[in-house]
Amino acid sequence: MRSVRIGVWVAVLIVAGILGWLSFGGGKTPEVAAAGPYGVPFTLVSQSGQPISEQAFRGKPSAVFFGYTHCPDVCPTTLFELNGWLEKVDPDGAKLNAYFVTVDPERDTPEIMNLYVSNVSKRITGVSGDPAKVMDMIKGFRVYAKKVPADEKQPNGDYTMDHTASVFLLDSSGGFAGTIAYQEDPDVAVKKLEKLIKKG
Repeated sequence: MRSVRIGVWVAVLIVAGILGWLSFGGGKTPEVAAAGPYGVPFTLVSQSGQPISEQAFRGKPSAVFFGYTHCPDVCPTTLFELNGWLEKVDPDGAKLNAYFVTVDPERDTPEIMNLYVSNVSKRITGVSGDPAKVMDMIKGFRVYAKKVPADEKQPNGDYTMDHTASVFLLDSSGGFAGTIAYQEDPDVAVKKLEKLIKKG
């Protein structure tokens, strides 16, 4: 009986492992992707109205956060904290870039992004653009983003966005270098950014 029970648990673990492998795109985790640029090529629009592509994530390490301007707490908190960390680790902005990519391009035009981001930071660049292109970029970076109606009876009414709340860290070649979790210990976050700058 005991051997049967062990066999069942082994089978469960194997199935769980296979499902986990598939859920990460057949085992292509960010760590594996670190051998080359993370994400996908894209052409979007910065908050200043200028074209921006994946080349913005080259040449210097980058901190990239995905969120939206109507976000009630996670996004403003993260942007405020990220700005403070940037001021600590790279006061003159010579070593590290930072970006805020909208997950709500229908409402977050470049103009709206500019008003929103510039009120929080001069160090972070807002990114928006054509909704379909933005969503392609989001999927390519394996970011979760889902529209949630405020009232299920009115699916075309007001809504919020569920989304990945981590800050993605990319090295100077665009490779995945880790994340800063939402509500990460500030000292840990600063150390991660210092390590990212040192890595280059």
